[in-house]
Amino acid sequence: MTTDILTHTENGVTTLTLNRVDKKNSITAAMYAQMADALADAAGNADVRVVVIQGDVAVFSAGNDIGDFLNNPPAGDGSPVFRFLHGIAAFPKPIVAAVCGPAVGIGTTMLLHCDLVYAGDNAAFSVPFVNLGLCPEAASSLLIPQMFGYHRAAEALLLGEPFMAEAALEVGLVNRVLPPTEVNGYAQTQARKLAAKPISSLIETKRLMKKGQAATIAQVMTEEGASFGRMLREPAAREAFGAFMERRKPDFSKL
Repeated sequence: MTTDILTHTENGVTTLTLNRVDKKNSITAAMYAQMADALADAAGNADVRVVVIQGDVAVFSAGNDIGDFLNNPPAGDGSPVFRFLHGIAAFPKPIVAAVCGPAVGIGTTMLLHCDLVYAGDNAAFSVPFVNLGLCPEAASSLLIPQMFGYHRAAEALLLGEPFMAEAALEVGLVNRVLPPTEVNGYAQTQARKLAAKPISSLIETKRLMKKGQAATIAQVMTEEGASFGRMLREPAAREAFGAFMERRKPDFSKL
């Protein structure tokens, strides 16, 4: 078990902390596997009523660890990243997220599957899949247009430029913006409020809110995954990742 994900359970709340700050909490296959396992355990554990996902006061997650990602590319629904994505999308109990600093790629798209999201005023969200020669994942091609409206979604997904906490609040991605030093504590307070409520009511209310799109989310996630895997092997992605590793600007002029 990697210490890059810290798991702590207390008073009905399981907290998953991204703990790889020296690498900007970039996520490896081992981290995805641990988070997927933790979500599966929490879903089946009657003593767990709420899950909190948090990072550091300075960074939530820079997205995938590029080196690890290239060495361990996603390989179908059984791969760690897709186990995590399907696990968080189908998780039956409330999930609260606390986000400070950069939230890149999966650092943003996982939030689409959380129920409450609290952000520091230093949070910067981005979904730069096109800039990497790839396509959206985590059903974000469905959920971001639904949440943001088409034109704002197009700006976020096609340009891939960061947008700040107040913009995320305006489009409904986050519930509240706070000073960074207060975010994790506030998320824990809200989680404890949820944990004090009847779990059967929490689960049924969440199920009813999500039932209209649960099957569609799973279908879109699978379709995105197939496209993502194909595009990962194509020239545009090879150029983008090569440029990243070589610390240069990618050249897509002939692609």
